Amino acid sequence: MKKIGITTTVPLEALIAAGYQPVDLNNVLVNDPDPGRLITIAERAGFPLNCCAWIKGIYGVCLDSGIEDVLCVTSGDCSNTIMLREVLKLKGLNAMAFAYPDQPDPRLMQAVLEALAAVLGTTIEAVDRIRQELKPARDLVLKLDELTWKQNTVSGWENHLWLVSASDFNGDFHKYGRELQGLLDTCSGRQPYPDREIRLGYIGVPPVYARELYHYIEKQGARVVFNEVQRQFAMPEAGKSLAEQYSCYTYPYSIHERLKDIKNGLQRRHIEGVIHYVQAFCHRGIGDIVIRDAVRLPLLTLEGNADFFLNSHVKTRIEAFLDMIQRSRSLPKNIRRGKLEGVSAPSINIPPSLHK
Repeated sequence: MKKIGITTTVPLEALIAAGYQPVDLNNVLVNDPDPGRLITIAERAGFPLNCCAWIKGIYGVCLDSGIEDVLCVTSGDCSNTIMLREVLKLKGLNAMAFAYPDQPDPRLMQAVLEALAAVLGTTIEAVDRIRQELKPARDLVLKLDELTWKQNTVSGWENHLWLVSASDFNGDFHKYGRELQGLLDTCSGRQPYPDREIRLGYIGVPPVYARELYHYIEKQGARVVFNEVQRQFAMPEAGKSLAEQYSCYTYPYSIHERLKDIKNGLQRRHIEGVIHYVQAFCHRGIGDIVIRDAVRLPLLTLEGNADFFLNSHVKTRIEAFLDMIQRSRSLPKNIRRGKLEGVSAPSINIPPSLHK
């Protein structure tokens, strides 16, 4: 199968139906042994220093990997992708555009899906057949998510990794399903995480320093049991059709659509505190204002740029945040609610040049 790069989660059913192997360029970037070199490729090509590291990294991946076809999401993700597509076309790549509807309407989504199928040279009937073939893999990853917060036998890192990988199923959904089933079998024999641990929710785009973040949190006696956007990549609301499925997918739409899912997840999973991750130079960072007003739990905002590791500043803020939650447990419930609901750890953004 010929590879096609994707800049974020797209209706990969259409790509597979057209004979392509989807490759999430973001996952390639963060899994590279030296992701910084991929960003350097973009900066040497003229990408500005104050451009999002994800955009620059995706460009670097495209040129470094030899991928010739790229599906760029120009509406529903990052506006910088519009110009990224133009630069990729300049470099000779077949950079196609895909735009989510401006609202989660199945009728609008159906028209978008039909147009995408036509561009890729397939049919909507073939796309629907692939939807059914992907269902077992989607069911398994959602089962893993359930084990994370109900049975407490899955780590926050495992939850993040398998959910975020549902954006392209690591290029082979059959192999993905087999490997995930093996992990689920292992989890069935595990001892649950201790009841005393702090239960956290993570909201926002997947972090550049995910590999260190989740492990560090667990070393401090806490665990992420709700990964908002990563869970959305797994399509938790399948709907009755593919158009409904991608209309229920909250990430491309209004922040208020996301908040419905976030509030439900925080309540159901008995979350005690929330980490909101924002990417430097990203418009979604402004949404932190809305999220802080809506989420009535202790909230810590973390920012990342091209630092694929946890620096001492971020570690200290995480420790202080968890200590605040831990100390609040000794307070009577009514006082704890009054003191901590809506209380946020201050967001202090440190320039990348000072990250040591």
